[in-house]
Amino acid sequence: MKITWYGQSCFKFKCNNLDIVIDPYDNSLGLKMPKLKADVVLISHDHFDHNNIKAISGSPFKIDGPGEYELKNVFIYGKSAFHDDKQGQERGSVTMYVIEEEKLKIAHLSDLGQKKLTEEQLDFLDNVDVLLLPVGGNYTIGASEAGDLINEIEPRIVIPMHYKIPGIKVALEGVEKFVKELGLNPQTEDELKIIHSDLPSNELKLVILNKQ
Repeated sequence: MKITWYGQSCFKFKCNNLDIVIDPYDNSLGLKMPKLKADVVLISHDHFDHNNIKAISGSPFKIDGPGEYELKNVFIYGKSAFHDDKQGQERGSVTMYVIEEEKLKIAHLSDLGQKKLTEEQLDFLDNVDVLLLPVGGNYTIGASEAGDLINEIEPRIVIPMHYKIPGIKVALEGVEKFVKELGLNPQTEDELKIIHSDLPSNELKLVILNKQ
């Protein structure tokens, strides 16, 4: 699988038989959404920086909520979570997604605002290999909460998202606080190409993707 980041929470997952884009954003975010083509588009919640499905060409199949799907030997699972730490009273709910292909499990936590996950949510994220999670705070969990969740979920690779980069017009923290929180030397890549046999066995790897 090849994982490419386009800023905020937008990624493209290039599987063997399927191209998946998650959370395309509107240009009013301050970033220009690139022209992408996909077979499937995942929308984690209906906010302007996550739901610009019109930006994706190719007549993609749309998934915008919890459920279980199988498309061309790729399994996609969605599970509800809260956008805030007040049971969704401030910002509503989001959908966390797990994408599984050939034993490799990728989790995207959307704009998670819960400081603690429920047992049911932790079960949903059991045995996740690559974890994509927000770290910029304000609208989501921040660096310290993200660190706590990583300790609970125990992925092999962590990729931060939803943090301040040049151009973004919303108030987010940069990724530096999160890097300091984890205490790991990050591996910086333009894209991550990964198969299950490549996963680190005894250590956590922090990968920071350059915005494409």
